[in-house]
Amino acid sequence: MGWGPGWPIARAGMAIGLLGGSFDPAHEGHVHLTREALKRLGLDQVWWLVSPGNPLKARGPAPLVDRMAYARAVVDHPRVRITDLETRLGTRYTADTLAAIEARYPGVRFVWLMGADNLASLHRWDDWTDIPARMPMGIVARPGDRLRACLSPAARLLRQARVGASAAHGLAHRKPPAWAFLNLPMRAESSSAIRRSGAWRSD
Repeated sequence: MGWGPGWPIARAGMAIGLLGGSFDPAHEGHVHLTREALKRLGLDQVWWLVSPGNPLKARGPAPLVDRMAYARAVVDHPRVRITDLETRLGTRYTADTLAAIEARYPGVRFVWLMGADNLASLHRWDDWTDIPARMPMGIVARPGDRLRACLSPAARLLRQARVGASAAHGLAHRKPPAWAFLNLPMRAESSSAIRRSGAWRSD
């Protein structure tokens, strides 16, 4: 399938991490997670999926164009792409977004990336079991979330699919369900803290 302006380009066989979120705003914690995922999971690229809005949050984020521009200013890496794929695909929930991305990029080996805090709440997401069934997952620890994530309903259900740190580098080429927990010293920045500080406008 051809790509028009704004669509990231990928070849069959490439290993690409997908990091979704509102990025309201993007910060150095996102950058650190991305760099570690590229290195530890053996990824060719990481795509940031800047969403139109989070269905689990009542208040909407800053305008998409502002969040994407700020994200591009925050991360300067030749293998990171800032995208609005969820908007382009017309999807709202992660399960639907991942299905649409796989359909558009046949043969690409995708890995869903998320912080351990999101693994802890994954069971509340719409059609959440479709996510680990569709593609491997790379879970990156954030401060205070390691134990809660590992004891979460999703982690318990998928405990047999977890791979060790030594196998994480080839995660993209494993048949799902498969997930790796990257127990890293994480930076403590959060988008909510930045918004509370007044350093980022939210509307």
